[in-house]
Amino acid sequence: MNTGVKITAYAAALAATFGAAYGVGAGVGPVEEPKKAEHGDHAAAPTPTRSAAAGDGHAGHEEGTATDTPAAANLPGGLQVSDGGYTLALETPTPATGKSVLKFSIKDAAGRKVTAFTTEHGKELHFIVASRDLGTFRHLHPVKAADGTWTTPVDLPAAGAYKAFADFKPAAPGAKGITLGADLSVPGAYAPKPMPAVAPTANVDGYQVRLGGTLDPGKAGELKLTVTKAGKPVTDLEPYLGAYGHLVALRDGDLAYLHVHPNEGGPGPDVSFTATAPSAGTYRLFLDFQHEGKVRTAAFTVTAGAGKATDPAPEATVPAAGETTGDAGGHTHG
Repeated sequence: MNTGVKITAYAAALAATFGAAYGVGAGVGPVEEPKKAEHGDHAAAPTPTRSAAAGDGHAGHEEGTATDTPAAANLPGGLQVSDGGYTLALETPTPATGKSVLKFSIKDAAGRKVTAFTTEHGKELHFIVASRDLGTFRHLHPVKAADGTWTTPVDLPAAGAYKAFADFKPAAPGAKGITLGADLSVPGAYAPKPMPAVAPTANVDGYQVRLGGTLDPGKAGELKLTVTKAGKPVTDLEPYLGAYGHLVALRDGDLAYLHVHPNEGGPGPDVSFTATAPSAGTYRLFLDFQHEGKVRTAAFTVTAGAGKATDPAPEATVPAAGETTGDAGGHTHG
């Protein structure tokens, strides 16, 4: 999970970009003296580097485990609750609407809680929660207890079906990166929302982010995101988890997980990614970027396998989830 749309957030056989579980990752260029984020310390991550196919990726990417079955090795990340002898065990699978606390652990093949992880991109483990309709997205930063129990606050805006993703690399000798997924259910009346329309721009907290490029199934392509504020390019993006941007992509239907890090480049206004989609279809992209000490999330709906990922017309604008069409924002520490 080189912590840290290495579409580097989830191409001969797609494995070159997403790896054995189709996650992708590539690092932004040298990041020196990162500024401290408003929501916590992400500064000490090692400088990511770009690979030829976007990816020395996060858990569940090109670092598939030796104990995977062939079928498991060909799955995108996040589709299994257990993989490679490790299991995502949720202790709070039915959180309440609004603010609550999530607890979970990673268990090994003997059922023991794992306590030792490899730190990648400044974190031992990345934890994502998304609603099944892809209207809500939370990039969380849980805290690990000595016994291997992870805890994080979360604010889920509505009842319904959600999925949690744990992206990590155990510290055991020879261990590989893994992305596991498990279902969460928030009790209450639930009506799924329609997917926001495909469009090339998203607005979040006074910023506009424009997405260009293509997302192709089975073929590496470049996605470029350009950040502006009040019509002016933002050229002083701040490192977040050792990079100038992080992208998580979730496939509509099964929430297959892709976690992407930027290609080499400076602190804006452009941040580019290289990614390969595991299949044609609709994806929801969530870009995290940090500016003026705060991390923000811009969300996009894109189509893989239909020319430009951002068709239709460039003048169409989609408000970022969390403003009027959903709730993408959310960076929480335990």
